[in-house]
Amino acid sequence: MRRSEVGERRSITNTRRRLSLTRKFVAKASEKDDETPSFNPFGFVTDNPSSRSAIQLPEAPAEDGNVGQMLYRIEDKGKEYGSYIKSGGFTWFVRETGTSDARLGPRGTIVFLHGAPTQSYSYRVVMSQMADAGFHCFAPDWIGFGFSDKPYKGYGFDYTEAEYHEQLDKLLDVLEIKSPFSLVVQGFLVGSYGLTWALKNPSRISKLVTLNTPLTASSPIPGLFQQLRIPLLGEFTCQNAIMAERFIEAGSAYVLKVEKADVYRLPYLRSGGPGFALLEATKTANFRGTSSQIADGFASGRWDAPILVAWGISDKYLPQSIAEEFKKGNPAAVTLKLIEGAGHMPQEDWPEKVVDALKYFL
Repeated sequence: MRRSEVGERRSITNTRRRLSLTRKFVAKASEKDDETPSFNPFGFVTDNPSSRSAIQLPEAPAEDGNVGQMLYRIEDKGKEYGSYIKSGGFTWFVRETGTSDARLGPRGTIVFLHGAPTQSYSYRVVMSQMADAGFHCFAPDWIGFGFSDKPYKGYGFDYTEAEYHEQLDKLLDVLEIKSPFSLVVQGFLVGSYGLTWALKNPSRISKLVTLNTPLTASSPIPGLFQQLRIPLLGEFTCQNAIMAERFIEAGSAYVLKVEKADVYRLPYLRSGGPGFALLEATKTANFRGTSSQIADGFASGRWDAPILVAWGISDKYLPQSIAEEFKKGNPAAVTLKLIEGAGHMPQEDWPEKVVDALKYFL
């Protein structure tokens, strides 16, 4: 056999060995990835039935494949108990249940504030049941979220914490919520701003409830917000139409039903405004500083009003230890209620258990 032929055969054998090793390595890496799934902001086609059914094309794409047709199908969804309110030069979408007579009764008023990147729709079931229990309830979509205005940065609103506080003050005045009321807060970023607003207005709060919100300096920052702060990557990430529903599902043990996912998706399908609003709010936020401010502000000797921490223990973003650490900071004021079966958004995962906790505490 010629020397050149022997060399060619050895080369072919070595190539086959390398290919075999490469396949084994890829297979092991794939198995490892399957074991440790993570939030993927680019997962337009995902393993979650809600997102998959919304984004993947049907067998006959011409019948149901484009954004316009999808918008037509879901345009009127998700506005239960809501109306548009003019305040501070902006239009807020505000949900309201119960009657104004309840304000003067023994139950009083509850204001529910959502976190990013979601909307007040998450409180719809809780609000309805709390109204049946005699409370007057309000839940606005923060500016830049849900069905409220999404102004461009530099046109009267720059998505800073101070501006959110100022606009919330104006909205509460328009809604004529003047007497001390109960405040319920949940979630990241604007959810945290609800707590820092409470720290600046303690006389306006009769009782405070927090559901799965960053409460300590050690609170983790989800990958979504970290990616939004990276130049170019943030601009791309914020325009993912299924970002909100994917964020909710990644923080919970459950998959959203399609009709619920439709509502969380709707603002991001209608325009690029909500995505860019979230982008600007994320860029201006000081996540660590705000969490530290919350931990210090609600500590013993600085806050006296009763606080209920109703915590979904299956939260994939914020571990139970965050709630326990917060309670240790003010054991006299803080009551900790663990909600089994609920994740990052207990009001969406298991609203009945949230209602039970609220009725007992309020």
